[in-house]
Amino acid sequence: MRFTRTYKALGVAAVLALSLSACGGGSSNDSTDGSNAGGDTTKVITANTTEPGNGLLPANTNEVGGGRVMDLIFSGLVSYDADGAIVNELAESIETKDSQNYTIKLKSGETFSDGSAITAASFVDAWNFGAAAKNAQLNSYFFESIKGYDKVSAEGSTEDKMEGLKVVDDTTFTVELAQPESDFQLRLGYTAFYPLPATAYDNTKSFGENPVGNGPYKLAADGWKHEISITLVPNEKYNGPRKAKNGGVTFKIFNNMDSAYTEVQSNNLDILDQVPPSGLQNFKTDFDGRNVNQPYAGNATMTIPSYLPEFQGEAGQMRRQAISMAIDRQQIIDKIFYGNKKVAADFTSPVLDGYNASLPGADVLKFDAAKAKAMWEKADAISPWPAGKVFTISSNIDGAGNKEYITAMANQISTNLGIKAELNPIATFKEMRALVNSKKLTGASRAGWQADYPSLYNFLGPLYGTGAGSNDGNYSNPAFDAKLKEGLSATSVEAGNKLFNESQEILLKDLPVVPLWYQAVQGVWSENVNTVPFGWNGVPLYYEVTAK
Repeated sequence: MRFTRTYKALGVAAVLALSLSACGGGSSNDSTDGSNAGGDTTKVITANTTEPGNGLLPANTNEVGGGRVMDLIFSGLVSYDADGAIVNELAESIETKDSQNYTIKLKSGETFSDGSAITAASFVDAWNFGAAAKNAQLNSYFFESIKGYDKVSAEGSTEDKMEGLKVVDDTTFTVELAQPESDFQLRLGYTAFYPLPATAYDNTKSFGENPVGNGPYKLAADGWKHEISITLVPNEKYNGPRKAKNGGVTFKIFNNMDSAYTEVQSNNLDILDQVPPSGLQNFKTDFDGRNVNQPYAGNATMTIPSYLPEFQGEAGQMRRQAISMAIDRQQIIDKIFYGNKKVAADFTSPVLDGYNASLPGADVLKFDAAKAKAMWEKADAISPWPAGKVFTISSNIDGAGNKEYITAMANQISTNLGIKAELNPIATFKEMRALVNSKKLTGASRAGWQADYPSLYNFLGPLYGTGAGSNDGNYSNPAFDAKLKEGLSATSVEAGNKLFNESQEILLKDLPVVPLWYQAVQGVWSENVNTVPFGWNGVPLYYEVTAK
């Protein structure tokens, strides 16, 4: 979250989850199937979170603090099980013959937590609202595949209905995409695609403060105490596969993960989904039998903007490759993260179907100081590196672990390439994202991504497609765009994955970002609860947790 969730520009909590990830040898407690037989299903569970960045609207929630709440108080057409497989929630069926035209039938009799009916219009209206430029929703680009999105999303447009969405009857609607897309169905469990009750549009700001959803939980009366806590209680009207097995979840808002870690040790907090750097060495012994260390769909990278003159053309491509090979990722993982990461071999994640650890051209991600130095000198022969220029790596330092690993990485680049490289510290995450979004960086920047939905494309299109919403470095390559489009147009997910991996071969030459390592989650829990299962995206399955 979500780096934020889709604009995965990770807020402090998300940064922690990404920065502190592990190489993923699985959980230290093998009982992660969610079976907590014999537990107390009436007690409220407590867990960590951060203050949501915006009101709780599906199309405007794109960071982890809000995202984890939205996924509990709303449900969509489908959800994802612990392994990332699609499970029908409100969808009775989703059918297509050409991956472009879809007929979606809903289960009948389903309602929101206020008792109002969930109909086809609940989805069509919510998606149109999310896409329309006049509503300025952060997740609007998730609807760009739907025919007519270009018209409703154009700057200044007053249109608010996409041509590709049609209500057939109360339980049926159709979706026409602008082109065939092989992974469209995989996206439909993401936050942006949740339905909304008709009352939401009366005052969306007010609704976002006290949303009416349809998930396994609902917001308690006066449940959101800003900067303090968010309390959820079971939704008795929910009939889906994620039925709550506890008496509710109270999210306590933390800005300091060391404090949260201490709270779990004292049994004052039940679930912590991100172990701070101070606990990485000892969390398995501190929480013997009560910890998890497993890979999830996320990665960490370093963006080198395409608008920097020193990194353009043939010489620029060589410099990108030289920097990548100058980084001893394993040494950083071992010394700073106590082995709790895995060196990246591509731009996606090993937990996803279609992942390939042996892509042609991936040698540029392997540490080779001599080859890196030779490549840098070859680039200098074409276009000399400006005298006295410092290669900077910008990062917010309010995220745990960022300062340490980027300083180590800069030292390696300096030593192995014979240039000066250093951390450019930014005080807060908000300031960091403002700098990146301004497209005025004078060097590289820290980045990371947590999947919105389980697809290789989600790690590629939003980040490296020309003009994509999360393309921090303004990368553009027509050959890459064409290969992505070809993959989306494939007749199956498997065929699409093959083409998406071919698109990565282009990225491995251009290196718009330098892949560093894959993410994994290190989580711990108190003595008050039974085993806490974690999902494919590194988020605890809160609804599965029972008290002792």
